[in-house]
Amino acid sequence: MNFPIFRRLLAATLALILAVPASAFDKYGGGPIVAELVGRLLEQTHYARRPIDDAVSKEFLRNYLEAYDYNHMILERSDVDEFEAKYGATLDDRIKDGDVEAAYEIYDRVVRRLEERVALVKSFTSSTFTFTNDDKIILDRHELPWPATPAEAKELWRLRIKHEVLLERLAKIKSEEAKAAAAKAAQDKKDSAAAPKDPAVAEAPKADAKKAEPAKPAKELTVKETIDQRYDRILRSYKEYDGIDVFSTFVSALTRVFDPHTDYLAAAQKENFDISMKLSLVGIGAVLRSEDGYARIVSLVPGGPADADKRLKPNDKIEAVAQGDGPFIEAVGMKLDRLVQMIRGEKGSTVRMRVIPADAIDPSTRVVITLVRDEIKLTDQEAKAKIFTVPGKGGKPSRVGVLDLPSFYADMRGGSDGKSATRDTERLVGEMKRRGVDSLIIDLRRDGGGSLSEAVSLTGLFINVGPVVQVKDARGTIKLLRDNDPTTGFDGPMIVLTAHGSASASEIFAAALQDYGRGIVVGEKKTFGKGTVQSVLELNQYLPPAYRSYKPGALKLTIQKFYRVSGGSTQHRGVLPDIHIPFYGDISESTESSQKSALPYDEVEPASYDRSATLQARLSALAKASTARVAASREFQWIKEDMARWEKQKKDKALSLNEKSRLAERKADEDRQTARKKERAARKDKPFASEEITLAILDGKAPAVSTAAAATPPAAPLDEDEPGYEHAPDAPDSVLDETLRIAADLTAMTPPPPVGQAERRSRNAVTQ
Repeated sequence: MNFPIFRRLLAATLALILAVPASAFDKYGGGPIVAELVGRLLEQTHYARRPIDDAVSKEFLRNYLEAYDYNHMILERSDVDEFEAKYGATLDDRIKDGDVEAAYEIYDRVVRRLEERVALVKSFTSSTFTFTNDDKIILDRHELPWPATPAEAKELWRLRIKHEVLLERLAKIKSEEAKAAAAKAAQDKKDSAAAPKDPAVAEAPKADAKKAEPAKPAKELTVKETIDQRYDRILRSYKEYDGIDVFSTFVSALTRVFDPHTDYLAAAQKENFDISMKLSLVGIGAVLRSEDGYARIVSLVPGGPADADKRLKPNDKIEAVAQGDGPFIEAVGMKLDRLVQMIRGEKGSTVRMRVIPADAIDPSTRVVITLVRDEIKLTDQEAKAKIFTVPGKGGKPSRVGVLDLPSFYADMRGGSDGKSATRDTERLVGEMKRRGVDSLIIDLRRDGGGSLSEAVSLTGLFINVGPVVQVKDARGTIKLLRDNDPTTGFDGPMIVLTAHGSASASEIFAAALQDYGRGIVVGEKKTFGKGTVQSVLELNQYLPPAYRSYKPGALKLTIQKFYRVSGGSTQHRGVLPDIHIPFYGDISESTESSQKSALPYDEVEPASYDRSATLQARLSALAKASTARVAASREFQWIKEDMARWEKQKKDKALSLNEKSRLAERKADEDRQTARKKERAARKDKPFASEEITLAILDGKAPAVSTAAAATPPAAPLDEDEPGYEHAPDAPDSVLDETLRIAADLTAMTPPPPVGQAERRSRNAVTQ
């Protein structure tokens, strides 16, 4: 950082702040200083060493416009042309001078246009639509131009609202069908209860009438009210942006020009980033969602203060928040991230909440709940394990351990007691060894990465010594990150299970085990392809003390690129499996290579390392057996059918707005899922028995669990734009089941180690 130049510019920057005209809200006072600082750090420190020039300016502007209007529905072509003429070739110079006025001007225009669109929405919801013609809509307009005229914009919004009205109509039809089915089931139960009873069967005690009393049903909104409120909320959300929100969006649009993983983190975002890395926070242990202007309780974290208190319940709404004995601050209409900041706080401090109970009969009921904040462990992101018993060849069952690792987490400030994916994995693998597993699967399907050091140390649990990854910086200097500990945590047959969402640190781990021949990589066609390293720079350290009150946040910056020990980068290309198992991620576009600003693939010289050829010799037979099983599997046949259907829909792009057509499509989908469910039930497939192992069980805080239930796929948000959306919830985890069978085959091919060898070399050896 060139501090003399930076300080000389401070005076000019401060003069610019004073010259800025007042806006509808208070602008971020530190914006000019922080913008200039971020620009200089990007040019001088980012891996690509790309200058901020006119080419960057053009991409920067496009990113910022699309941050508010991704689908090109709010603004018009005239707006975009105006901003491109004014800022397309000047944002580079403006950001270097600390001029951020474009951010607020464009934001104001977006809000004005959105007000017009919401008024348009309400005029359309007041009209009558017919759904018998052949109207079609393209929902994803990101690659299409902005509307050229107000008339064109109006037609786009007419189709959009017609689509939403149709969705509400279809939902109402489905709801009525569900009510009719429930009424029939209730009548059948009533008829059954009225039938003569066997006097030998004792009558069950009646339920408490008070507890059985149903809650007062909420008022059912009309289709118009539902859609109008939806767009009112969207408009309100845009209007809730304050100066720092607008500034943060603007600077992030610049950082994303450099690559998808470089980002500006305002103070609140930096705190959330820290929480995601160390798996803990201090608060009350409640998951919130913004709904109709209120923060609604979605769920409570087990063991947290709210869960222990028992008064706060899911679906309760928070109306106001107070700190200790301080005054209540109304929370209705408040941005969710701001409310979350008010509820979080120091361990041992008190927060009071005025709450509308979900089960209150009187809608005017309010209760005040006082809670003492405590540390909440986000255990859903911790490593966990299961041991499956899989039938093997010759009738001998194989015991396969599966370690589910959701992220390479680490508490950077936690010391020896901080959270560590490696330490947790070592404990779980040690317990699986104690219980006699024959082979081990590391399941990284939902692992998006995390700490680079954890990726290196975790790899070291399964190799003797040697390089794990090569890291190259912006100057071209290559550094080898090595494991120097000759002891291992497990020496038996290993499989690394990956998916298209496996990224970053998980790709380093998978690539290293594949290169060493230590483990077989099994999974979808390729992993995500993120082969870059980020560092978080606290911007306070670059500001003179007098200006640190601005709370400048941090810059998450790509500073290095990593390469496999075999020389190739995981960037863009990802890790290719040794054995491919078809699944929905094969056709997903959510990968690094789909990002327009992703850094390219390249190679460096291979490192010196010892590769075992043992697994390679067994791959052909393992892959042949797996391919035969997949081809014969009804579940995989259905998966392939779903993927083919989704690919066709993706190519068609336009969606019909004909009600009969949509109902027919829905019926076909429901009939297909019903038929599959019946076939599954008829097959009576016996699931693999399993034993669950968690850190809580090892710590004596939870009972051990054994089950014969079928494995189910990793939980993921349902998204109608992603493949697998229609995948039946009762479907087994076919990918894991097939991987378990591959592990059993691998075990059968692997001779047992010499007596005592595993125990002598293991980090987790048990002394007899």
